[in-house]
Amino acid sequence: MTFNDIFKSSFLENITGVSLLDMAVVLICAFGLGVFIFFIYKKTFMGVMYSSSFGVTLIALTMITSVVILAVTSNVVLSLGMVGALSIVRFRTAIKEPLDIAFLFWAIGAGIVLAAGLIPLAFTGSIAIGAVLLIFVNKKSYISPYIVVVSCENRVSEEAALEFLKSKVHKLIIKSKMARKGEIELNLEIRLKGENTDFINTLSDMEGVGSAVLVSYNGEYMG
Repeated sequence: MTFNDIFKSSFLENITGVSLLDMAVVLICAFGLGVFIFFIYKKTFMGVMYSSSFGVTLIALTMITSVVILAVTSNVVLSLGMVGALSIVRFRTAIKEPLDIAFLFWAIGAGIVLAAGLIPLAFTGSIAIGAVLLIFVNKKSYISPYIVVVSCENRVSEEAALEFLKSKVHKLIIKSKMARKGEIELNLEIRLKGENTDFINTLSDMEGVGSAVLVSYNGEYMG
């Protein structure tokens, strides 16, 4: 073995495996798409507590994925090692919103497509996905379910409250009923006819009605 053989390694040869121009283009495009994904996430967020760190994670995830895939595409041996290394990684962070999963896959997919050299596909697909999310996530539906909790004094006030609600909403279903001496509590699922919710004020002012509460309902929790 000569002195030159010591420095003749695949590691040194891989230094020029990816050009600086390719690195710059992929990273700039990944950053741009990451910011776009973060913007869509911020506009379509409908959870209880907004997490700015998750939005920054989307930008970083897009760039990290693009770098990893760029390295994998330049070396077949590295791709096999990368698969083995990533297979032992375990993430323990719980996903609170189902829509967050879509944003995570979007960021990863955008990074993969960019590093593969399909830049037009990455930008066109991301714009289409962002438009779909903006249209459907922020779309307000007047037929969304709501829960009305009504407290009545007697059967007469109960029937009057039900008749009043039937005339003001699109659909009414009795979910539960609790009766105590001097009080009847109803949990009703309704569908609104429009955005106006002033009928709850009128309902609470009716004779024999102690209280009336309107809350949104998505099938899993009320809030």
